[in-house]
Amino acid sequence: MADSDCKTHDSQALVDGNLLAAKSFAAAGITHMFGVVGIPVTSFANRAVSMGIRFLAFHNEQSAGYAASAYGYLTGKPGLLLTVSGPGCVHGLAGLSNAAVNAWPMVLISGSCDQADFGRGDFQELDQVAVVRPFSKFSAKATDISQIPNCVFKVLDQALSGRPGGCYLDLPTDVLHQTVSQSEAETLLAAAEKSRAKPQFPSVESSLIEKAVSLLRHAERPLIVFGKGAAFARAENSIKKLVESTGIPFLPTPMGKGLLPDAHELAATAARSLAIGKCDVALVVGARLNWLLHFGEPPKWSKDVKFILVDVCEEEIQLRKPCLGLAGDAKQVLDMISLEIKDDPFCLGKSHPWVEAISKKARDNVSRMEAQLAKDVVPFNFLTPMRIIRDAILGVGSPAPILVSEGANTMDVGRSVLIQTEPRTRLDAGTWGTMGVGLGYCIAAAVASPDRLVVAVEGDSGFGFSAMEVETLVRYQLPVVVIVFNNGGVYGGDRRNPEEVTGPYKDDPAPTSFVPGAAYHVLIEAFGGKGYLVGTPDELKSALAESFSSRKPAVINVTIDPYAGAESGRMQHKN
Repeated sequence: MADSDCKTHDSQALVDGNLLAAKSFAAAGITHMFGVVGIPVTSFANRAVSMGIRFLAFHNEQSAGYAASAYGYLTGKPGLLLTVSGPGCVHGLAGLSNAAVNAWPMVLISGSCDQADFGRGDFQELDQVAVVRPFSKFSAKATDISQIPNCVFKVLDQALSGRPGGCYLDLPTDVLHQTVSQSEAETLLAAAEKSRAKPQFPSVESSLIEKAVSLLRHAERPLIVFGKGAAFARAENSIKKLVESTGIPFLPTPMGKGLLPDAHELAATAARSLAIGKCDVALVVGARLNWLLHFGEPPKWSKDVKFILVDVCEEEIQLRKPCLGLAGDAKQVLDMISLEIKDDPFCLGKSHPWVEAISKKARDNVSRMEAQLAKDVVPFNFLTPMRIIRDAILGVGSPAPILVSEGANTMDVGRSVLIQTEPRTRLDAGTWGTMGVGLGYCIAAAVASPDRLVVAVEGDSGFGFSAMEVETLVRYQLPVVVIVFNNGGVYGGDRRNPEEVTGPYKDDPAPTSFVPGAAYHVLIEAFGGKGYLVGTPDELKSALAESFSSRKPAVINVTIDPYAGAESGRMQHKN
């Protein structure tokens, strides 16, 4: 449809499906969209921009999808991914599945073929509603232009209802080309808006809150565990109040780090094995008892531990079968617990044997780690550059940079060394262990929190999944510094045993090997960004100081000893 057909000179001006969809998302409060345009959605993207929605155009739908998923987590509003039909939708499944597993609100919007031609082998034909089903909480297909506003509001609302997750909206080509009058468009929008239902959280009975408080009060070795679900619920102040009023030690999951500062005196991160192995009551807030928490089972946990599980999803509680389940919003439930404690307060105190044991273990482990970090090892191991990066990030102060971390050794070492001081400032491979999220997460973080510097600490393998998106960083001039730990491959150098190097292709590089000395820093320079090649402490410190100060897109290529890390990071037993 030509632009002239959509001029709004009076109430009878025509509005096509592209403009009506854009108006619907704008009316719902959407301000950002990520994606890759093409047939049949280019006009929709342009209409969205004209309605005040910022469109971040990527090179690859996977990276754009990862951006949309992380944006949903960081902002609390559904992140939007726009793709073309067929293969574009399939590529978008990477982001949608990532949102589903991490429980982040996201909507995948894909164009689809003309409905009249479906089943005849039309251009990029695919039953997309069926394809997205395993990863979508809810799917809607607008089969007529009149359905667009209602479909838009439904997918946005469903993405946030209950446990957040991914939803799907299908916009067929013929529907995007249909038209209604300006007045009819306004009527459709008003009716869809009126029919929206405000999301409701389940309410927790006061008797269950009383039981939770009793379990905590009478515990000898209580522990509070919180994860990114608590971060999504903006529960940091509620957690702080509960921890500091009761004196109970706490343990964050990787993306829960920063809800309370890592250096807090009751932090049990550096004494993790002791904390989870010996606690007798664990209040788990917004974190699932999955592989990240050893399924809540022995031998990592005591066979006698009593779990109090706080989760927005009743089905999650039923799956885990805790001693006590509290289904509701993390912040609301924590506030109810604190209110119940207020009438009869208790506090373990610094001299409590459990607090003393965790504090001592944490101090000892930190001391051992700091002794290793204090050494300047060249050629670089993982610890020396990670210490320098840690100090540079801490030197920025507040608002703290958002850290994006992916890779095997790089992410594992970084989780132990890099320090989070503020909530929602760590993004990593997450519940699904997804590699390739790096640049997408960086772009999402930069547009979601424009006042913060974004720093990615990536392995060279992780970086390679999305490296072309450095052009996107430069195009939008986003304040992102990407630090690549370059050890020449997946896990590093050739780790094969001699007996494995055989056969007709034995002279090929190992499956884990990349080109040695790859000049990743030159890639961003091709697009006008700044690249640095570093191999010594002074070179790295200089590159960090300059790039952090300029707040311009940069890649720092850090040369690492190819044999410094371990195969599979900390999960060798699974490889």
